[in-house]
Amino acid sequence: MTQPHINALLFDLDGTLVDTAPDLIAALHEALAEAGLGCMSNDALLRAQASNGSLAMINAAAPQCSASFQEELRQRMLRHYQHINGAKARLFDGLPALLDEARAQGMALGVVTNKPALFTRPLLGKLGLYGQLQSVISADTTCFRKPHPAPMLLAAQQLQQPPSRILYIGDAQRDIVAAKAAGMPSAAALWGYINATDDPIAWQADWLLQQPSHLTAMLASP
Repeated sequence: MTQPHINALLFDLDGTLVDTAPDLIAALHEALAEAGLGCMSNDALLRAQASNGSLAMINAAAPQCSASFQEELRQRMLRHYQHINGAKARLFDGLPALLDEARAQGMALGVVTNKPALFTRPLLGKLGLYGQLQSVISADTTCFRKPHPAPMLLAAQQLQQPPSRILYIGDAQRDIVAAKAAGMPSAAALWGYINATDDPIAWQADWLLQQPSHLTAMLASP
């Protein structure tokens, strides 16, 4: 992987670029407490579900509840998360150096996430990233979410690069499926929220990255 072939990087947000699990878990515990419920899973199991969205986390925490009550809990969780969002979230170790290396090489940077813009924009702002990204595509930016390629293709337009020159990095199978559908090379972020039942090898990403530093080294190599 060298700069003439990869001119831009796109990241999934939760579990790839930013460790948002502490905030999400805190909001979930607030919602459960408000409803007078205990949590049926430990925080490690909840963390593994963080990339799959709030409903997956609710299902892990309160599997005994009906679908309608789980949705009520989800709405409670999102209300709490709106206030907690960004309080403990941090870039994963190695991401600042990776972003610096990409910028040093003149690469465009962006995010494509299934997180709603209501949460995406404030989070990136608190982390000081919003003004450094040439594209931010949230769940409600287009009519479709990943694994549909529409968000990816819009990001490519905003980055002003052909999809074949953009590397997409994500920690879920839908990320790799979306990248492939859009004609982008892909990398699986194994530092992210990988479940015990996940099989990243089966996702058939172009690269399996154990740590962000591995991609930094690949970009820096001649």
